[in-house]
Amino acid sequence: MSARIPLHKRLLVRLLITSGLIAVCSVAATAWLAVATTTQALREEQGQALADDMDVLAELSGYAATHPDWTGVAATVRELSARTGRRIALTAPDRTAIADSAPRGTALPPSAAATVDPLRTDTYSERGAQIAGTDPRAVGPYRLTRAERATVDALARKRQLCFARSGLETGLRRQPSGRTVLTDPDTGSAPDYVPDACADGLLNTPTPTEAKAVKELQGLARDCLTKAGLDPGMAALLGTEPSGLDLRGPLGGKLAAKEARLVQPCLDQARRAQLDPYVAPVAELFLGTGDTPAVLFDMSSANKAKVVGTAGLVLAVTVAATALVATRLVRPLRALTAAAQQPPELHVRVPVTTRDETGILAVAFNDLTERRERLEAQRKAMVSDIAHELRSPLTNIRGWLEVTRDGVVDPDPVLLASLHDEALVLQRVIDDLQDLADADAGTLRLHREPVRCDELLQQVAAAHRVAAGAARVELRTDVDGEPWLDADPVRMRQALGNLVSNALRHTPAGGGVTLSARRDGDDIVLEVADTGTGIAPDDLPHVFDRFWRAEKSRSRRTGGSGLGLPIVRHLLAAHGGTVAAASEPGTGSVFTLRMPGRPAPGPDA
Repeated sequence: MSARIPLHKRLLVRLLITSGLIAVCSVAATAWLAVATTTQALREEQGQALADDMDVLAELSGYAATHPDWTGVAATVRELSARTGRRIALTAPDRTAIADSAPRGTALPPSAAATVDPLRTDTYSERGAQIAGTDPRAVGPYRLTRAERATVDALARKRQLCFARSGLETGLRRQPSGRTVLTDPDTGSAPDYVPDACADGLLNTPTPTEAKAVKELQGLARDCLTKAGLDPGMAALLGTEPSGLDLRGPLGGKLAAKEARLVQPCLDQARRAQLDPYVAPVAELFLGTGDTPAVLFDMSSANKAKVVGTAGLVLAVTVAATALVATRLVRPLRALTAAAQQPPELHVRVPVTTRDETGILAVAFNDLTERRERLEAQRKAMVSDIAHELRSPLTNIRGWLEVTRDGVVDPDPVLLASLHDEALVLQRVIDDLQDLADADAGTLRLHREPVRCDELLQQVAAAHRVAAGAARVELRTDVDGEPWLDADPVRMRQALGNLVSNALRHTPAGGGVTLSARRDGDDIVLEVADTGTGIAPDDLPHVFDRFWRAEKSRSRRTGGSGLGLPIVRHLLAAHGGTVAAASEPGTGSVFTLRMPGRPAPGPDA
């Protein structure tokens, strides 16, 4: 069997190919995921490195803002280098070395990473946000003395208690200049609302140090404003902090929004001139990778071998598992194939071992085997039945012909009539078999035309009126309305005639047979009811089987050939209808024919 199947069409080979493709796709997906994950990790590492660089710049800017020169910055540079793993070097603008975490003589990177200038910075704020202007840690002459810090601190705590008595929670924060201020716990900025009881103005009053520094700054700004052709009085907008305008003053509310853009350059120039002696000179910051460069992605020979080995292991495991599963799947299929190739008379059944698709196929195969057994039994029974139906009339004809030939009986009209009757029986059986053969082959021809049900029933009743009279059985018709059929009238008379013949045969004298017709929705229902002996419940399912008769002796006195009802069923099926039988022993039987109806034709039809 397997030799006749091409290799590429075998189920096992297909499963192996499929599993191999799945494994390759899995390995490729895993590799892609690893690369994507590594790339993401590298990006995160680069982001962390950028954050570390910003921290380095911010810390060195803070050092420059709080020291007048770079003396002593080497320790800070070494500490930052150890913490970040980066090389950190500070040089003057002419690249004269100030401090370097690398050994002496190590070449600098091609370009500086940033310029460290606390008077011109946009890289640091106390909350981490970027700002433009002077580093707020550069306070210079605004730094409070120890006594002033103690005084301001006491005023801040007093105001905090006043806020608390008013039901407002505040915090304390010390500014780089040493001044203590109140903050909102939620925003970290100054409170938006000050209770009247707490607005004594003492906390915001400049200390002598601040007043002196502000006066100096205002003088520097006044000279700049005069040179710029602006009002020197705008210098009064400067507050106690060196970081910007005091918009809380009487002039600030009127001029800030309108003229701050014009005044700001002079104020920035004056502030830088005032703070310049207190901060370190401008320096260039160089950043490198340190002594041990980070290995981002190493596709060495060893790593390649690991990737190939892992992929091969996955492929091997997948192929082995697939081969095991495929073998289990193929085993019942082979059993099915072997059973199907057995001779028909063996009728081999396959054991059902699974409940999957293969198990369902095995159940279907066993059902097919049982159906084949039944069909074989029916075929044998049908051959026997046909032989029996043909043997009786042929035996009668042969016997009478032989005794006539021998001169025992004269060929009188009575004998000839008897022989003619037997020939008619033969002809009827042959005609019935031909009708069944045409129905089985789908070649049963119908000549459809509009048929009135009342006329159809009257024609059938008229054809059987003599037989009904001889049997002393009343034959009636009952039509409700004027139902119409689109049918072959000859075939319909044949079907109804078979039913009426059976009804007359099984109805005793004094009984009745009724043919009725009525419309039921879009269908037409025709019924043949009798008051005969009826059909036993066990026999009712077999009445439409070929050559079946309730009387096993097969006597013609009580039964025909056994082909009439199967012919009725096939004729109804050819018309798109159905036939059903209902019976009660001792009461009678009802055969119901249901067919698609049609509207009554118009007057010109």
